[in-house]
Amino acid sequence: MRRATIAPADPGLAELSPDQRVRRLELTVTRRLNGLLHGQYRGLLPGPGSEPAGSREYRPGEDEVRRMDWAVTARTAVPHVRQVDADRELTTWLLVDGSASMEFGTAELDKRELAVAAVAAVGFLTAGVGNRLGAQVLRADGVRRFPARSGRTHLLALLRTLLAAPRPTSPGDRPGWRSPDLADGLDALHRIANRRGLVVVVSDFLDGLPDDPRQPAPWERTLRRLAVRHQVLAIEVTDPRELELPDVGLITLVDPETGRRREVCTSDRRLRERYAEAAVVQRDQIHESLRRSGATHLPLRTDGDWSADIVRHVHAQRRLAAAPVGPARGGIA
Repeated sequence: MRRATIAPADPGLAELSPDQRVRRLELTVTRRLNGLLHGQYRGLLPGPGSEPAGSREYRPGEDEVRRMDWAVTARTAVPHVRQVDADRELTTWLLVDGSASMEFGTAELDKRELAVAAVAAVGFLTAGVGNRLGAQVLRADGVRRFPARSGRTHLLALLRTLLAAPRPTSPGDRPGWRSPDLADGLDALHRIANRRGLVVVVSDFLDGLPDDPRQPAPWERTLRRLAVRHQVLAIEVTDPRELELPDVGLITLVDPETGRRREVCTSDRRLRERYAEAAVVQRDQIHESLRRSGATHLPLRTDGDWSADIVRHVHAQRRLAAAPVGPARGGIA
């Protein structure tokens, strides 16, 4: 069952227009992220690349022997490794969860605004000559599709559309209508993402989680199929109140997907403990599904510094990619 709504996000941000929010996001990304993570053609995720970018001296314990540049090593008598950049003309596909559960937040941002911030970071960081960005947005009225195109204007239009999108209506307003879920969006993305590239899924990944945490999530299979062909980055968006309840007395919890309500007395310490325990199990279930699918996992919280989290994550991934791989395990890019 999805976490319920407790309180709205900071109303100050809601008063900004979509254009003002887009300018703020662009400023944050260009000031804090751009230049810290990659050069002109370095990808958002580490990979073997295919474009030669010269050689450099071998660093023991950090570089893989399979990347040795033997020609340069023989010529200079100093061990060198090949350097490569990520493929040029990268195509990045985004799947953005705009379902009702994303309309929740108790910190500076709500989950939908944090999802848009993540989209902005991905868009600006993968922008480059010839690079293209496409997106599919899950909404209560269906899937909104944005064709893969290049250029800053295309990215800014996508961000404005995400920020200006209408909030999901009450479940009772459209009887018999089934909103598309995460599995539907991944299936649609798998059909159109034919060329090898980067796939980024931004969601809380709560769709259809089975009661038995040992069972796979319904979206896991398609995510695994995408990971076979593409680099897949799963950006998980959470709010602190989805992890623990505050001691604030009697509150009304609302399931944003079904509209069901339940009154709960948060003064009960044991109830808060059970809630926190159930949240840990649920998050572990999501993390395990993402791990089995082969996706790279980036968790972001509405009460955290999302730009710093992205920087730390990308640096950690690059250190992992540069680490030597034992002969028994083999190497993966």
